[in-house]
Amino acid sequence: MWWLRFFWWRRWWLLLNPSNTIVNKSSKINPDLKSGFILLIAPARSYRVASYINASQKLGYQLLIVSDSKHSLVSSIASGITIDFSQPDLAFNTILSSIRLKNILAVIATDDLVVTLSSKVAKALGLAFNEPESTRLTYRKDLARIRLKEKKCNVPNFDVCHFDDVITRSTNCKYPVVLKPLMLSGSRGVIRANNTEEFITASERIQKILSKEQGSDYEKNHFLIEQFLQGNEIAVDGFVQNGRFITLSLFDKPDPLNGPYFEESFYITPSRHSSSVQQDIKIEIEKCCKAYGLTHGPIHAEARITDKGIFLIEMASRTIGGQCAQLIEYVLGLKLEEVIIRLMCFEQLELDFKQNHAGVLMIPIKKRGILKRVEGLMDAQQVKHISNIEIHIHPGYELVPLPEGSSYLGFIFASAETFSETLSALREAHAKLKFITSESWSLEPA
Repeated sequence: MWWLRFFWWRRWWLLLNPSNTIVNKSSKINPDLKSGFILLIAPARSYRVASYINASQKLGYQLLIVSDSKHSLVSSIASGITIDFSQPDLAFNTILSSIRLKNILAVIATDDLVVTLSSKVAKALGLAFNEPESTRLTYRKDLARIRLKEKKCNVPNFDVCHFDDVITRSTNCKYPVVLKPLMLSGSRGVIRANNTEEFITASERIQKILSKEQGSDYEKNHFLIEQFLQGNEIAVDGFVQNGRFITLSLFDKPDPLNGPYFEESFYITPSRHSSSVQQDIKIEIEKCCKAYGLTHGPIHAEARITDKGIFLIEMASRTIGGQCAQLIEYVLGLKLEEVIIRLMCFEQLELDFKQNHAGVLMIPIKKRGILKRVEGLMDAQQVKHISNIEIHIHPGYELVPLPEGSSYLGFIFASAETFSETLSALREAHAKLKFITSESWSLEPA
């Protein structure tokens, strides 16, 4: 019965050596598996986990996931490290104690919520990292504006207002202005005001949104006032390596974003702007990265092209969000997560940009209500150049539009030889979709 004794010996050895219980099963069958782990820090709701799992397996890296999901059905998450992101100090110590016997090659954050924690972990491990203070600038709009102004970057006139000072401040503005929460992302709570009355109404809506959010007292009691910038908007995905900015893609936003709310809609790449304008965009984004102090990792930026130059609107120290990352594969022929892992690990990467255009429509929510069904999906999928349509909100769920909402109905993808063909396909497919809703009710205290 030697095999029975061996079984019990192995079981006790694993119990006494918990650091060895998290393993990549592919290491037994893949002789090319790289030594060490990629540490992926991701909230449970992140879209990106599955893509990073697939990318790491394809590249031969072992992936160790840090998440707040206690009972995940995804084995890679369930066998990883569970922490509470609302307690950053405890989370930091838990991560370090859990990986003390492991060779960590890189630390990657999937979402804004975890970029600062990821930076602290990478710094503690002696890996390439962004300073935690630099990553903080990417989700505190007021601090970012102050830093950009100090470093002589293009920045609109701005100020910070306490909600108690709304009446006074509303009479001293040079309109139009844009009101923004200090720390929310995805255009939540971002509202244009053209006069005093709209200013007061917008501030009341922002205050109500912030009352339901987590944040410091300062973040919940103040908002940003910013001069509205007239011009086309563009998005940039890139990577900073040793302080040098590498452009991965420029995305045009063909529809004007003039408010009153600023929901994202169309992204199309490559850009149709002239090479000189594209070069100006890259120069300004790199300048802003240096102003923030970002030195290593992915970035996603939004900028306005104005008659006074390129102005940064937002910049995050992460990749493009949601399903839009699929566009990178059209551009580079590589999945975005593969690109990020390789660049984070300082692998040599030759980028081969494709000639075809690719685009996505983030299907906006126009009206509040309970989704009953989606009609016209089959017809929309048959539109020429449409490659995929994903509906992410299921019947029975409530639809909440901006500025209070934080999600899209889904995504429509297209790819064609020209910019106009790609855009036309997206518009045609969207026109064929009909979202049937019923009225939603909510109880508010009197």
